Amino acid sequence: MKRRTFIREGVRRVGGLGVGSLAAGSLIAGCSPTESGSSAAIVSQPTIRWRLVSSFPRSLDTLFGAAPDLAERVEALTDGRFQIRAYPSGEIVPALEVLDAVGGGMAEIGHSCGYYYKGKDPALCFDAAVPFGLTARQHSAWLLEAGGLELMREIYAGFGVHNLPGGNTGVQMGGWFREPVKSLADLKGLKMRIPGLGGEVMDSLGVTVQVIAGADIYPSLERGTIDATEWVGPYDDRKLGFHRIVKNYHYPGWWEPGPALSFYVNRDKWNALPKGYQAALEAASRASALRMVSIYDAKNPVALKELVAEGTRLVPFPEDVMAAASKASAELLGDYASSSPGFGKVLAHWQAFREDSNAWFASAEREYLNFALPR
Repeated sequence: MKRRTFIREGVRRVGGLGVGSLAAGSLIAGCSPTESGSSAAIVSQPTIRWRLVSSFPRSLDTLFGAAPDLAERVEALTDGRFQIRAYPSGEIVPALEVLDAVGGGMAEIGHSCGYYYKGKDPALCFDAAVPFGLTARQHSAWLLEAGGLELMREIYAGFGVHNLPGGNTGVQMGGWFREPVKSLADLKGLKMRIPGLGGEVMDSLGVTVQVIAGADIYPSLERGTIDATEWVGPYDDRKLGFHRIVKNYHYPGWWEPGPALSFYVNRDKWNALPKGYQAALEAASRASALRMVSIYDAKNPVALKELVAEGTRLVPFPEDVMAAASKASAELLGDYASSSPGFGKVLAHWQAFREDSNAWFASAEREYLNFALPR
């Protein structure tokens, strides 16, 4: 393909806008207006400046880091004309109010996690994680290739938000406990920070559940306000210092086998964007989402070794806890489906996908892991 034809094709694929998207910007740079035929299009695009509010503190560089990463990618793809400034939790809005802030127009875009807002609509949990649900790979496939993203956009539209993929942590740990959980009876009366549907399951098993923003977990654990907490995994948990207070690190986080985050865009602002800028946001969000899980897969192994060397005890949840939690989770999903048509619609689609996906992963993938990763 000739160079000039290639440039025109790259511009056409992002809505006919020469905004530096894909390969077009780097190719057009250094070309004369006559040669490229697109410089005028670049100059004609508006300069847009947005604020991005995050649910995460700056100290959590991987979770919060997805926001400035998105901003840098969008700015590069639009030749500097679409600029986004990321703000950590608390600077503009509290950590758990990002959805309202974006839907209400206080900020144009946000970065958060769907299960934080299950009180508004429990179906939002499917955008993040459901107990005994999908792994990171499965969740990505459901969202991006099997129709899950379209279903979630129907839900988010009711809150004035257009959602985009925002990352995944991979399967999480089960959290930090002052005393090891040796049986189901040990959960009775335990005060634990755990959000989402996992929190409701724990509540049904006798746990006193609290939902606390990430920045507030350490002092709550230190003061004894809570007896246990879950967060993400070795890298983030070590940064937050939980191991300095308690030593029992349980696994697995059955309530979050592949929890995803999302970027929330105000729907009116999204609809007003030039098509090329929409394409830039779409591309940047997917790249940032993939980078997050890659970072965790690289940094968690190192952090886990360090935690163990520093005295952390790795403790699997006992079988009776896993069995009781699985049963309670299935009952909880059924209850929500019977009371909420929207939840039931998403659940049916999600369960059909999970059944087929699990059948595939239970073959070659599981057999390989059973051999290569024996406990």
